[in-house]
Parts: sequence; structure tokens; C-alpha cells
Amino acid sequence: MLHPGDDTQGYVELVKGIRMKTVVYGQKTLTAKFRLKKGAVLPRHLHPHEQTGYMIAGRIEFVIDGHTHTAVSGDTWCIEGNVEHGATVIEDSEIIEVFSPVRIEYLPENLAASAGR
Repeated sequence: MLHPGDDTQGYVELVKGIRMKTVVYGQKTLTAKFRLKKGAVLPRHLHPHEQTGYMIAGRIEFVIDGHTHTAVSGDTWCIEGNVEHGATVIEDSEIIEVFSPVRIEYLPENLAASAGR
């Protein structure tokens, strides 16, 4: 099924300087787009979902399982489920990430509900 894109709407701020929107989801995966502002910090966390990503633009320093990696435009990554990770945004950035299984909290209706908090 084709889902026409509207890149101007649907973003929700998860933490200061990090906005995301769900692009598409199915029964087993969820794809999200993130816009990250220079200086934003994603605190270290973990979740049971495998997380793969693609850096569209920018530069981000990831800490994955205690190891630091710098991602730039064109880089990809895979973070296994239940592995601690976090990030510091070095330059304004855009990334696409895919989560499996689906992250229920990232379904559009759940993001819309959290936007009003």
C-alpha cells in the first residue's frame, strides 16, 4: 500500500530538540523520521525493539553498548533489542529509523495523545 508523504505535519517533540513522526507501520515494523537540533541529547535508554537507521543529513554521536560512534550523512546502524544507547546531536540532523516489533508508543494515535501533554 502506498502512503503519500507530507513532510510538513505530524512531528511530535519527544525530548527538547528531537522531533519525530511515524512514516509508516505494518504488523511487524514501524518506520519513523526524526529531526534533531544541534545540541540535543537523547538520554541513554533501552527497549526490546531492534532499531535500524539511516542518516539522511547531519552528524550525531551515538553511544551504543558503551561504545561511541559518529554517524554522518549516508551512514547506517543496527541496534539490537535491549542494548543501552543514546545520542548527542553534533549538527542539525535528519534520520530514518525502523523498529521491530512495532513500537506501540510511536503509533500515530499514541503520538497525537502525547503531544498534548
